[in-house]
Amino acid sequence: MRFSGAALAAGLQLPTAALASHGSQKPLGDDRLDSTPATKGGKQPNIVFILTDDQDLHMNSLDYVPLIKKHLLDEGTLYKRHYCTTAICCPARVSLLTGQQAHNTNVTDVNPPHGGYPKFINQGLNNNYLPIWLQEAGYNTYYTGKLFNAHTVENYNSPYPAGWNGSDFLLDPYTYNYLNSSFQRNQDPPKSYEGFHSVDVLAEKSLGFVDEAVRADGPFFLGIAPVAPHSNVESNTLGDDMGDDWGNLPDIEEFAKFGPPVPAKRHEHLFKDVKIPRTPNFNPDKPTGANWVRLRKKLNQENIDYNDHFYRQRLRTLQSVDELVASVVERLEEHGVLDNTYIFYTTDNGYHISQHRLNPGKECGFEEDINIPLIIRGPGVAKGVVSEIVTTHVDLAPTILNIAGLPHRADFDGEAIPLSRKDIEDTVKTRHEHVTVEFWGFSVSEGGKLFDEDEERLTLNNTYKGLRIIGRGYNFYYAVWCNNEHELYDLSTDPYQINNLLHPATTKPKTLLGVEFHKVIARLDSLLFVLKSCKGRTCVRPWEALHPQGNVANLHDALGKRFDVFYEQQQKKVRFDRCELGYIVDAEGPQFERDGVVYKAGAEGGYKRGGISWSEWT
Repeated sequence: MRFSGAALAAGLQLPTAALASHGSQKPLGDDRLDSTPATKGGKQPNIVFILTDDQDLHMNSLDYVPLIKKHLLDEGTLYKRHYCTTAICCPARVSLLTGQQAHNTNVTDVNPPHGGYPKFINQGLNNNYLPIWLQEAGYNTYYTGKLFNAHTVENYNSPYPAGWNGSDFLLDPYTYNYLNSSFQRNQDPPKSYEGFHSVDVLAEKSLGFVDEAVRADGPFFLGIAPVAPHSNVESNTLGDDMGDDWGNLPDIEEFAKFGPPVPAKRHEHLFKDVKIPRTPNFNPDKPTGANWVRLRKKLNQENIDYNDHFYRQRLRTLQSVDELVASVVERLEEHGVLDNTYIFYTTDNGYHISQHRLNPGKECGFEEDINIPLIIRGPGVAKGVVSEIVTTHVDLAPTILNIAGLPHRADFDGEAIPLSRKDIEDTVKTRHEHVTVEFWGFSVSEGGKLFDEDEERLTLNNTYKGLRIIGRGYNFYYAVWCNNEHELYDLSTDPYQINNLLHPATTKPKTLLGVEFHKVIARLDSLLFVLKSCKGRTCVRPWEALHPQGNVANLHDALGKRFDVFYEQQQKKVRFDRCELGYIVDAEGPQFERDGVVYKAGAEGGYKRGGISWSEWT
């Protein structure tokens, strides 16, 4: 059962918890229609950034949030092809706040030694990320909710996260415990909110920060990060160092109990007949994918029933987020600053439940895990539009700096997202068409119950490099796993990624895009070779690294026959030397910056069937 915005607004009232009030700030705006926003009346626009946790796009979660539809979708643009680049919480959030791929931040996990808040600090990122830059531009900055994993009740002040005028962070080990959360405000000690629903607590804190921001002098940025619809986790760990020894990883069930998310009581009765969409990749009869995914057994009926319940709990829990969004928009309107405020709505990564025979979780390269919601509304943003341009998490920091009137940073691995209808149309032919997808470590089954006696909660060797590329006449996902298995899906004909064209059991097509099949594979592999270690502009314009003359801008251009020898014989191939739990360069095989070659122009403007090393060229 689905509800109209009016019905939910009338029937579901957000309770007011007895929470601490907040403090100060002021409005601003922009009425230009281009992607370099001007200020209205000389004032910079405000920015509200709402970041959910593990929200799906492909299981239709946006169909069940009518207030978000009313306030954001109808008033802004949905970027249908928005992707995270690493499908797990902490690396995705660090990439989002730095504009850099995980292989450049080297925050690749949720816990030390390869990830979490301690790794963020150790990498020197606490003094070089979004709120710092915004403060330098005159913004007051606020944040409430989940920042990073392994940000705990013990390490919250060693050091404090930098760059925030006001903050109220969710802290581990209570971050994912919906009815027993702990928040830590500014430099106060942590405070427990046992018995209150986490998202309701967050909603009150968010409104307090809106009030504080409007009272202060200057434009503001406000980050709001509910944990919904993440699974409920009761944990007794503080994000301890997991170590590097594959054989001695701790049993995750010894320190974390997983279960479905817990909705607020007022939402428990909703959607009782709703089930996971029965798409062709839902618990398929034949195995799909590669590596450990292809070994998955088919789910039994008891498992499927449980997964449907898990799905309903996610939708129910999202109702509190729906109400939170409406309350924030209404509060901005009450203060008279809504027209001068950009609102971003996205999530850190996607989610799968039963697709490809997988129990609830993320961490894969399938569309369910990496293709996620992004909605933007604000001055000059096209209203009620669904855009097909490719955008990624590393494009968000450049976009926010662009809105704030700050220059693009050379270390950004993304580019600003066009916001107006005209700019979206103008950039269709020139915008990047690819997404770099990367992952290290293990995959976790979050379902709370394991139905197969052979199944384990942690699946190791889930390290891979992937490429998602969408252009005129092509739509591919190509990946290389750390055991050197390969995957390729043609999503133009196989949108649910059922038929891995590179699996030995698959009959490969003779041609693809009008050329021999292996020629396309050679180009995709070379593109991934560049992207898996790219930095800065090379991440946005990778074909330029392969063809510095500028004569190749997309996959179609690269398919020219004169490039066959270069791609098929001269260029190194993507491979791993071994599997590792984190980004360890000497495990990752050839590196383009060291081992790659570029296509060399001839002396008289022609092209030689030869290459020159990237290091020699640069």
